[in-house]
Amino acid sequence: MTWNVFFAYFVLLSLISHTRGAPAADVSPPVTGRTIPLRRRGPSSDLDVYQRGQIAKFQRDAALARYYGGEGPTRRSTGDNLLVDQSYDSGYYGSLAIGTPPVSFEVLLDTGSSDLWVAGSSCGNVCNGLPLYSPSASSSFKNTSQSFDITYGQGEASGYVATETIEMAGFSVFNQGFAVVNDMSSGFLSAPTSGLLGLAWEPLALTQQMPFWQTLAGSGAWDSPLFAVQFTRYTNDTQAKTLEPGGVLNFGYTNSSLYTGSIEYSAMTSQPSFWQVSLTSVTVQGVSIPLGTAVAAAVDTGTSNIGAPSDIVKAIYDQIPNSKAASGSWAGYYQFPCSTSVNVTFSFGGSTWAMAPADFSYTQIGNSQCIGTFFETTQTNPSWILGDSFLKNVYTVFRYSPPAVGFAALSEVAIAENGVNGAPVPSATVGSATASVTGNAAPTTLPFAPAWIGIGLLFNFLHASLV
Repeated sequence: MTWNVFFAYFVLLSLISHTRGAPAADVSPPVTGRTIPLRRRGPSSDLDVYQRGQIAKFQRDAALARYYGGEGPTRRSTGDNLLVDQSYDSGYYGSLAIGTPPVSFEVLLDTGSSDLWVAGSSCGNVCNGLPLYSPSASSSFKNTSQSFDITYGQGEASGYVATETIEMAGFSVFNQGFAVVNDMSSGFLSAPTSGLLGLAWEPLALTQQMPFWQTLAGSGAWDSPLFAVQFTRYTNDTQAKTLEPGGVLNFGYTNSSLYTGSIEYSAMTSQPSFWQVSLTSVTVQGVSIPLGTAVAAAVDTGTSNIGAPSDIVKAIYDQIPNSKAASGSWAGYYQFPCSTSVNVTFSFGGSTWAMAPADFSYTQIGNSQCIGTFFETTQTNPSWILGDSFLKNVYTVFRYSPPAVGFAALSEVAIAENGVNGAPVPSATVGSATASVTGNAAPTTLPFAPAWIGIGLLFNFLHASLV
């Protein structure tokens, strides 16, 4: 062990000796949780000037908090959840942990709905092969005796509402409402996913529970009240496997290594429910498509393609020679020659965002025909649904306060993650929750003992440096 390491431990012991007699507010007992691997700087066996500075800062903050009641470390934090691209960009999922003790589950990310649900141990044959949540195995499970039924475009699920301890990316929420599903449409989920994480706003929640993300954003647990996603592209990779690295979900911050320039925010067009913004311009092959006025578009990570009114979809494909409406199970879609490279752009009142031609093609049918990504919608509010075929082309930010959706151009680092063959698929690791809040509570920060939090952070910091 080097002199620098001895110095670090000396600082730790000194800090403990100077704070152990200080009164502390009540804190929750340590929670063992499950987090997703974070992108961190590699551990070091020595302490550099920056690390010494961090130790000095922790010591100063703790002392000031003890004697003067201010400038103590906060519980706010950030976290990353590495994602998996399932079935050639059909969906993106991440991992969270449920229960006491925590058990890991893979859940699809869906900003178009607000409920968290997982398949339960009482689910029948339709859930064969899926990892199932067992309420009897968790000491923190509580059944509310409220029924749950939800219908999506591709199927439905039903069960009951419960509360549990939910952990994700280093954050833990006690008494978080969610649904245990006992039945669902056949083929709704594919292993290894067990459920769905709704990332839209509380008014859409059929569980009548505040969404997991909103509990964290409203509690002050995050450094910034927002989350962001970056998705990878494998749809045009002929060597792609069913599961590939899918990008990342950022909690509480924006990852500047994944985008360039500034993030351009668009205010939401209505009271928060869907993540709905104004769409002002669409071009196809350089031709502007008439949209009408007051066009609302929902930004939806849970939809693979892009929905638009039928007349708009027709106008889009009118710009593509030899395209036509598809039939049979593809009704509502159009087909076009796979050899045609289609360029589409979108604008939300500011910059123009291009969609890669590879994302215009959803799948190939026959020898030369492809199904396009645009499909017809029948609803008017929102009339547009912007799914993953667009979102793969931008870094997308969902801001809690003030409510808005932001887009930024992908960096070279992010673009380089597309179509990487042989890259390892992210897997979950077991760790400790770095911040905890209580579900369905008013949006306030939790009480804490500043001196002891400073010591805990210092200990974790030293441990990372010594491993």
